[in-house]
Parts: sequence; structure tokens; C-alpha cells
Amino acid sequence: MFRKRVNFAEKIDHMSSKNHTSSSVLVELLAPARNASTAIAAIDHGADAVYMGASGHGARSQASNSIEEVEYVVGYAHRFGVKVYVTVNTIVYEDEIKEVECLIRKLWRIGVDAIIVQDMGVLRMDIPPIPLHASTQCDIRTPEKARFLEDAGFSQLVLPRELSLEEIRLFRGITTVPLEAFVHGALCVSYSGDCQASFAITGRSANRGECAQICRYKYDLEDETGTKILQGKYLLSLKDMNRIDHIGDMLDAGITSFKIEGRLKDEGYVKNVVAAYSEALDRAIASSGGHFRRASKGHSHPVFVPEVKKSFNRGFTSYFLQPKLSDNVGLASFNTPKWIGEEVGAVVCQIARRELKVRLKVPLSNGDGIGCFNPAGEYCGFRVNRVNGNILYLASDATLSSGTRLYRNSDRDWNRLIEQSAGNRKISIDMLLRGVGDRIVLEVTDEDGVSVAEACECDCQQAKTPQDDGRRRVLSKLGDTDFELCRLQDSLGDRFVPSSILASLRRSAIAALQHTYAATHVTGFRRQSSICSKSHHSATGLSRHDNIANSLAREFYEGIYNSDAPFPEAIEVSPCFLKSDTRVMQTRYCLRRELGACLKTSFSGKLPQKLYLTSGSTRFRLEFDCRNCRMNVHLDNK
Repeated sequence: MFRKRVNFAEKIDHMSSKNHTSSSVLVELLAPARNASTAIAAIDHGADAVYMGASGHGARSQASNSIEEVEYVVGYAHRFGVKVYVTVNTIVYEDEIKEVECLIRKLWRIGVDAIIVQDMGVLRMDIPPIPLHASTQCDIRTPEKARFLEDAGFSQLVLPRELSLEEIRLFRGITTVPLEAFVHGALCVSYSGDCQASFAITGRSANRGECAQICRYKYDLEDETGTKILQGKYLLSLKDMNRIDHIGDMLDAGITSFKIEGRLKDEGYVKNVVAAYSEALDRAIASSGGHFRRASKGHSHPVFVPEVKKSFNRGFTSYFLQPKLSDNVGLASFNTPKWIGEEVGAVVCQIARRELKVRLKVPLSNGDGIGCFNPAGEYCGFRVNRVNGNILYLASDATLSSGTRLYRNSDRDWNRLIEQSAGNRKISIDMLLRGVGDRIVLEVTDEDGVSVAEACECDCQQAKTPQDDGRRRVLSKLGDTDFELCRLQDSLGDRFVPSSILASLRRSAIAALQHTYAATHVTGFRRQSSICSKSHHSATGLSRHDNIANSLAREFYEGIYNSDAPFPEAIEVSPCFLKSDTRVMQTRYCLRRELGACLKTSFSGKLPQKLYLTSGSTRFRLEFDCRNCRMNVHLDNK
């Protein structure tokens, strides 16, 4: 037997499924993974890259994984050319530096493709040359900051969620590295990396992976006298992002990594949302005339039709992608931070404590989860034990009045279908079967033009019956491998080849192709810093919001700034900053605008000038920076 890595595109027409040239721009769909199982599900359903936490120092402390789990994901991912990025994106305390260095070395050794980081101290650590991605926690809200981080050595930049398409174009115009942007999932109300509210109120830091999500708390809106304007509303709780209809626009603006939020989401959520965005990305790429192509191999074949509205969401918004003021109202979900679900009908009357007569828009199934808003305005839910026409038999007591709208937030049949979807990603291959002297040669070419050839000696006899169909049946038996046969070019004619020889050639060729992938997968190297020493003349732009938490981060800034002044430390390091009237959050979301009282409009008088949010003993003062269209949230302990 022999094997080689060659391109047989001249012998077999290149597959139309990819339709790209070598100069095409690589585009990735980046999926979240809480654990190894979820990572595999994301890959199976169309992800070109996954991001997950390691054993510590990730911005989602509840989504940690052992080195062994990450290594397993790396092995599976690289079979499809899928990349694995690991989050080490918390600020690092001084006594953790060695621990983080050790962690990154381990991740490098197991083949992780990049580390996502926030702390600039990582740039001064004793670590291998693994590529570094600048987390959204780096608060890259200006093109100048993006270029600075590129020059510092970052290979990919995660842009803030708040940017419009036009703003993204400005970032693309000043940078050369890939730009990554969120397209789906939960929204932080504050600029990421610039929120100290959780630490201020609970001692749990968002910059340390322990956010208490105080934006999902219930608040009262008050004026300066304490008079309540609104009571018991989730005034900082935003809807979820959904940009599935804007993938083409974002590609055109310069985004090449499309990121789905959700490292705490379950496997079913990841399967559905990844599959939906994979299809949307394929459509956008198909209309690009070959300018873009997917960054990984294979095609997903889910057993369900993806629908993002079927998975957990708080309602949807494209969130500042469009510049018009009217497009940026209705961002919040004031009534509940929970998933309401799809409206399915209404109550006609209550027959008994666990029995309802209803009027349905869609059929329900036994085991569905149903919710509604009670008379107090609170969202509550219950499970349906049995459905009998327009009668629902509930699993728990409920008291609902006639006309109460019902919502389904757990579809049993849908959930079962999602659970069944697994192992459905395949790489399309073409085969060329031919004779060379007394040898039979099987050449296998994948959808990217990577080819291998296997040969064996065979004393072929003249066949008495046609052989084409039989040989196709044998060669297409790819079973549980990563491959599916697209086309077979059989030039053996009526020569008889035993099925055992064909099967052996097939197995050897597939093994050789997999070996080629493993041997040729390239893990990149960290970009070299191009920042000249003391190139930035002052440190006036630095503040505690830059989250300097260790000596290496200070060393990094000292090397590029001309300043004798001490560098401000992160609030987590020096909590003495947390005094009355400290700014703990800055948002592009504006509560006045959301309530129809924007100070730039004639409706500004609908609300008092001075506004406060209160929740129990917590009180925030709101400041409206109309020039920059931002809202500042200040801790108010008066």
C-alpha cells in the first residue's frame, strides 16, 4: 500500500458544496460549550469553533472543565478542522500568576487553538506562544483601542455588543486581525468589563467570573424625593440578542467570527441555535460569490428544523445594530427576566384546581410546560399532565381567571426531537477508483481538495455481470465515520474486484485521510507585539475601569506609557473606591429612551430630571450622558 497527500481536482470536479477559491476569507460560527458534551453537540450541529472554560479563571465560573475534558474536545474538533478556544478571561490576582501560567502551558500542550483573555498581565507571563484573543471583557469600544490590542499581539478581537454596523466598519478599517461579534444570546446591560455593580452590591465580581446578575433584579424607579414612578419592574433586564437576519450585513461590515452567547445554556439550546445560525451563515456565504467560506469541514444534518424562538429567550432585539433611534427602543423586558415562551391560547374557565378549559391556537402535548402572568403581574408556570381536546389537566394547583393568556416554554415533542439529534456532521468526499497496471487505486478527495490514495495488487478477472452498483455499495459504506460519499468515478469497467479488497481500500483511505487531518492541523502562534516602548505619551486614559489587578498588568502599561503617576488598580483589588456616588456601570441602553422620555426629544418632560433605581437597601443614581448617548449608573449610599 502507499499513501500521499495530493490534489486530484484535475481528475475529479471540485465539489460544488464549498464553491470557494484559495483566496476566500475564512468565516467561523463560534459556539459556546458548558462542558465536553455540549461542545461535541455544537460541533455536530455546525460550529466552526467552540469556546469553553478550563479548570478556572473563566468569566463563567459555573462552566469550568478539566484539562482532560478540554483535550477530548480538541481531539474531536480537529477531526473537522474546528477550533477550540478556551476562556481565561478574568482579571488575575498577584498570587494567581503562576497558577494561570501553568494552566495556559497545559492548554498549549493539548492543542488548544487560542486563549481568550481580559487581563493584560497575560502578555507578560511566562507562557508558550499560544494565540491570544482579546475578550469582550477588554471593553474594546473604540477603533483606537482595537488597533492598540492588535499591536499588542492579539490575534482576534471580540467587539462590544453595543456597536452598530457603521461602527463595525470603522473598526474593520483600522485593524487587520479577525473581528468577532456576538450574534445571539443574553445581553449584559453594561459595557462588558466595565461593570462593578455586582461586586459593589454582593462582593461577587463580574470580572472574576462570579456575576450576581443584578441587572435581572426587580427595581423601583424613583425621583429624588423618593416618590415611586414605577414599582417592581425589571428595569435593567434586557431582551436577548437575535441577529440571525443580519448575518450578511455583518459579513459585509467586516465580522468574520459570529459568536453565540451561552456557556451556561443546556445542550438542547446549543444544538438548536447553532444549527439555525449555521444555516443562516451558509446562505450568506452562498450569496457572496465565493468571497467567503466556512473555516471548518463538514456539513451538519440535524433531525429537526431549527427555530431560535423555540429555545430559551427573553424576547429578541438586534441591539443597536441599526443607528435609528426608533430601532433602539423596546430593548428591555420589564415584566420578567424569565423565558415566557410562545403564546398558545387563553383560559376559558377553571373547572377545578388542576383542570382548565382553554382555547388553543396550537395543539399541546402531555408534558408541555405552560406559563402565564398572574393578577399581580408575576410570571408563573406549571406542567400539563394530560391534554384532552380543550381541557388541560395540570401537574400542580393553579388559580387562573378567564381570558388569561397562556404561553408554552417547554415543548415536549420538540425537546425529544432535539435530544435525538447527535453525531450528524459529515465531510463530503469524492472517490476515484481506477487501475494502474496490476494494482487497484482508490483516491479519496474531500470537499476542500485534500486527497489521499491507497493501492493494492489485485489479479482482476473479467466480470460476467455489471460491477458498478456493487462497487458503489461497498465504497459508500462509511458507517459511523466522519465521511459521506458524494460522487464516485469508477473507471474499472467490467473488471471483477472482490468486495473484501474494496472494503480494505476504503478503510485504509479513510484512515489515511483522518491521519492527514491530524498531521496537518495547524495551531497558530501568538502575534508579535508591534508597540514601541513608551509609544503612548501619557496614561491619562487609564482608570480603575481598565481592571489592573497585578504587577504584570502594571508592567505592561508602564512599558508603553510615559507616566510617573501610579496606575489605578481595579476595584476588586482596591474596594475603597466603592464609596457613595461611584460609577459602577455604564450602558448604551438608556432607561429614559426606553420609557419614551429621551432628553433629546420633546417628550423629556414625561420623567423628572433626576432618577434613581432602588431594590431593597440598594440605591443607584442614574446619570444621562446625552452627548455620548450613554447612561451611567452610580452607587448611591446616601
